Amino acid sequence: MDELEHWARREPDKPALIFPETGETMTYAALDAQANRAAQWLIDQGLAGGDMIDLLLDNRPEAVELAWAARRAGLYYALLNTHLTPNELAYLIRDSGARLLLTTRALLRGVSDELRAAPPAAVVDGSAAGCIDYAEALAAYPEQRPLPDRPVGAPFLYSSGTTGRPKGILRPLLPPAERGRPQPAQALLDRNMQVGPSDVYLSPAPFFHAAPHVYSMHALARGMTVVMLARFEPVTALAAIERHRVTHSQWVPTMFVRLLALSDELRRRYDIASMRRAIHAAAPCPVHVKERMIAWWGPILFEYYAGSEGIGWTAIESADWLAHKGSVGRALRGVIHICGEDGRELPAGDVGTIWFSDFGPGFAYHNAPEQTAAAFNNRGWATYGDLGWLDAEGYLYLSDRRADLILCGGVNVYPAEIESVLLRHPAIADAAVIGVSDAEYGERVQAVVQLRADAVPPGEAALIAFCREHLAGLKCPRAVDLVDQVPRTPSGKLLRRELKDRYRRRADPANNSA
Repeated sequence: MDELEHWARREPDKPALIFPETGETMTYAALDAQANRAAQWLIDQGLAGGDMIDLLLDNRPEAVELAWAARRAGLYYALLNTHLTPNELAYLIRDSGARLLLTTRALLRGVSDELRAAPPAAVVDGSAAGCIDYAEALAAYPEQRPLPDRPVGAPFLYSSGTTGRPKGILRPLLPPAERGRPQPAQALLDRNMQVGPSDVYLSPAPFFHAAPHVYSMHALARGMTVVMLARFEPVTALAAIERHRVTHSQWVPTMFVRLLALSDELRRRYDIASMRRAIHAAAPCPVHVKERMIAWWGPILFEYYAGSEGIGWTAIESADWLAHKGSVGRALRGVIHICGEDGRELPAGDVGTIWFSDFGPGFAYHNAPEQTAAAFNNRGWATYGDLGWLDAEGYLYLSDRRADLILCGGVNVYPAEIESVLLRHPAIADAAVIGVSDAEYGERVQAVVQLRADAVPPGEAALIAFCREHLAGLKCPRAVDLVDQVPRTPSGKLLRRELKDRYRRRADPANNSA
């Protein structure tokens, strides 16, 4: 018996899922029944334990029931970003090796024609030519039927890297005997969330992102009601907290910025006194933003620093943060080491690469052995690729994020991927992309391009439009500057740091010592 079945038997009529925008509610009994039907159907599709399915779904009941169904059927399920372009989706679908794609009629339009039948697609909200009608298929199955003894299925999460492409993290599935048993990762989530079955969890972010998915599934495993927004909108979020007496929630700093942008009168209009814990991560939170949020919501903010690789985890409560402003906390999992370029550990206060040791089971990037090897050193320590420093008390501070990665609104954006698109333009000889500071999103995409000697300048708007043909909107440059020469070393390595410094000085001339 898994956790969902446990709560369905114990409190069948309790709301498991609430969708405020539509008013739809799904009880634990209904969610359990749908997950069982879906698991039966997935198995009957010929999917064996350890096979992969892809979920290209927005925040809707089917996304949650299929995640539970995949766990029961012993499958990996890859969560695909619904905002990606056909080319980006094609890469992930091929890379995951999925044997079945589950999506909606609207999102199916974003899947290239060549992939619509390979893997086969099922549509969860009606019928589409050449696709399986999911609802019709499930109607043929009983609400409950014993399932074969299979491993415990798991999400297949994509993480950032240095190659410009997301990389999947594939871990061994747990044996059937472990179904429903406490696991170390769940104990860590329990410690972070501090919840009970009477609590209510608000998920204002897309279910396909790692943290919203993990926390929502864990809330259900603990018998909570999950209030899931279709999309984040500040007033809708505050109204949901008040109406459903939300006790726990999970955010990214960009959401805080938008909440704080509301007028004082509008913020005071909503009663948020039920909130006991506001978890945030995904991107560093500016100190002034967090100070204002604590002043508004009280010392209920809980920040953590981690990654899908699971090699290390730090956390910090509001009270500790107020005494160590800017810190992401002390280690909950793994031992932190700050190392210089020569691999030697650095003293407190010195900036270097953040490494973790003693973190338990390791990981491997799917189809990327070289990237896996690059994440480990010769002592078996592993890194997310971030730079930071420790103070004398062991509190970690991030001085810079992964060398190439841009964190835009809590979403990972890969410069190399954007650069490869820009270099396809016939007028561009060389290109570089960096993240520059943005008050709302944390960072925004800035492109720097060098034109071919004989090229007619295409103009900034035309270059941005070109990117929009190939990339999701969030990845497209907000600005494109023309330069005589993109800075590179004699060996051809891009001097990205030089560009970052140049734009940092431009943003803050007072610190320009040149």
